[in-house]
Amino acid sequence: MDGGTASAEQDQHGKAIWRHYAIALLIAALLIPFAFFKPFDLVEDRLFDLFSTIYPPHPAQPGVVIVAIDEPSFSEVGQRWPWPRDLHGQLISRLRAAGAKVIGLDIIFAEPSSEDADRGLAETLGQDVVLAADDVTTPLDQGTQITRVNPIDLFLGAGAHPGVTSVDLDGDAYLRRMPRGEDSFAATALRLSGQPVEPAPADALIQYFGPARTYPTVSYYQALDPDEFLPPGRFKDKVVFVGLSLKAATSPDSGAPDAFATPYTLFSQSLVAGVEAQATIFDNLRLGLYVIPVTPLTMCGLLIAGAFLAALLCRNGVSWRTGLSAAAALILLVAGAWALLRFGRIWAPPALPVAAALGVFGARFGLDYARERQMRHAVSEAFSRYLSPDLVAQLARNPSALKLGGERRNLTILFCDVRGFTTLSERLKDEPERLTGLINRLLDPLSEAVLAEKGTIDKYMGDCVMAFWNAPLPSPDHPLRAVQAAMHMLKAVDRLNATLREEEGEGAPTFAIGVGINTGDCVVGNVGSRWRYDYSVLGDTVNLASRLEGLSKEYGVSLILGPATAEAVRDKYILIELDRIAVRGRATASAIFTVVAPAESSAASGLQTLQEQHALMLAEMRAGNRMKAMALVDACTALAPSLGKYYARIKERLSSPT
Repeated sequence: MDGGTASAEQDQHGKAIWRHYAIALLIAALLIPFAFFKPFDLVEDRLFDLFSTIYPPHPAQPGVVIVAIDEPSFSEVGQRWPWPRDLHGQLISRLRAAGAKVIGLDIIFAEPSSEDADRGLAETLGQDVVLAADDVTTPLDQGTQITRVNPIDLFLGAGAHPGVTSVDLDGDAYLRRMPRGEDSFAATALRLSGQPVEPAPADALIQYFGPARTYPTVSYYQALDPDEFLPPGRFKDKVVFVGLSLKAATSPDSGAPDAFATPYTLFSQSLVAGVEAQATIFDNLRLGLYVIPVTPLTMCGLLIAGAFLAALLCRNGVSWRTGLSAAAALILLVAGAWALLRFGRIWAPPALPVAAALGVFGARFGLDYARERQMRHAVSEAFSRYLSPDLVAQLARNPSALKLGGERRNLTILFCDVRGFTTLSERLKDEPERLTGLINRLLDPLSEAVLAEKGTIDKYMGDCVMAFWNAPLPSPDHPLRAVQAAMHMLKAVDRLNATLREEEGEGAPTFAIGVGINTGDCVVGNVGSRWRYDYSVLGDTVNLASRLEGLSKEYGVSLILGPATAEAVRDKYILIELDRIAVRGRATASAIFTVVAPAESSAASGLQTLQEQHALMLAEMRAGNRMKAMALVDACTALAPSLGKYYARIKERLSSPT
């Protein structure tokens, strides 16, 4: 390979690489709008649900003990909801006496009830109590109005702190977002417990630690009498949240108030009570376990990185190794997103980077497949110049039939050469276009004859055609097909000569061919070098076929068959033995034959007499009876005038003193 060729190939390779990366950039550009497309957030949210529940972090100690207003408590209290407020006052007193540090009631007392009940609750309130407040959002024509609903002034005046329990649900009604503001219920309770509060960033996500009832929970009636129902120190220095937690209405379709779908709902099919959600938010703030999602711009960067990572891995095409690399890259993207969530508390949804990588891998696979199809088509079309369309179709369906590297197989080899081509070339040396046109007009029907009999054209050597049968696909009757192809060739030459005479008159060139056919074991396969090779055959069988083609001119016949070929077609054709020649590797001479006519032809009966007379002539000649042999030569010439040149040669041999 010279420097110019190498440089051209490098340029082509470089352009292909740039096109490959341009496709990656295009795929990334097509996916970037999804990073800003709100409905697509639901896909990423579902991924967060899945990822955040895989080996989640757990606080060493839960920050909240929950007092549940549950079914057993309704049974024990024996009153309809809402319960008298002085009952909640009794609970606060009992919890405070049991050592609770902060008490949060996830119950909104926005309107007065009975004067005695309200006074009974107010007397127990203090700076260690958080009461639920709510932000009510009302859409108006001129905008959105947010109204704060606080506990009644009597309770706030008694020292209780309001804490907003309002939360923002996602589009699928799941609770994933941390509440905004420093006055949230959980943030207020955390501040009262004596710990600093750092508000979560906007759009921060809640890290849940388990399904419903993950937090330590006691029933309301038990907390009313902890000495009887609970072990000592159950509430000592604890933050206690009180709220509804009803087991009878925990399914997602139950419509239960103050219960929310969380990431664990995906697996447990149950809702988490609002009071337990507030406890989870409390620990997220206390320990900084909330998750910060990346910005859309960062997501775009990750998307582009995923596309170019895939482009880098498949820049040289798609193979099984590329498939493994692609699988590893996708696993890396997914595992990396989980690790970043688990240990970095950052949520970078892998959906778009994975989609970008898959898009690049898919595009490269599609391009390679299309290129492979194009190459297969080109190869099939090229092969169709040497094989019949049926054989090409069979090879396309079963490429393994074309074994690489060579195999030993019994084949029939045909050589066909144009007689007098050198003379014709000299005659037309000033008209090369006409010479080329004439030889192409001859080679076309000769090749067609080979392909019609499902042979393989090995090569063209100037005015010579080499073909073989029984490879690459098996052909049980390959000797017969080769002989039939030779007979078609002879007829095709006669037709071409007639056509040329009609076109050019008596001065038109006249073509004649000589054909040699031999059958035997050969080595067939890809022969050549690593730079260029051909599907071809090697062996003494090939050499003898070539020699037989050369002898056809010497013996004055158009077709000579080797012994194995003649034996295989003896029932289909009337043959005569021409002579016996020395063959490499054999101690005795081998007979060679020519075809006189098909066995089913109208002249077959008369030609059988020729076979008998010819056999006697050869026997007398080999016995040294020249006079008898000479007479039989004349008889044979009369029976087969087409073999006149051959019999003239025999007479010349018989007349020779040696």
